[in-house]
Amino acid sequence: MTLPSTTAGAVIAILVMALVTFLTRAGGVFVMSRVPIGPRVERFINAMAGSVLVAVITPMAVQGDWGARLALLATLGTMLTLQKPLPAIAAGIFTAALWRLVA
Repeated sequence: MTLPSTTAGAVIAILVMALVTFLTRAGGVFVMSRVPIGPRVERFINAMAGSVLVAVITPMAVQGDWGARLALLATLGTMLTLQKPLPAIAAGIFTAALWRLVA
């Protein structure tokens, strides 16, 4: 499938992505509403969250530039210190932006 490189093509692509995102989330809610949440399922869900995070971060740490690596370190340090995700994310974004501004 190809879309034209026009405003209409961009809008169609955004709408299709929004629909797929909605269906994925709604499908997850539908499936999980039928699964009893016991200790085993809860451990699985918690482990999956960490696995997804590692799967997203590892390629960035390996293939990224020093700005990405320093941002990851700033995020990690802030998260370990404050144990709050929002300041940690802000520290990572600030570090990457500062690196790219200077470099």
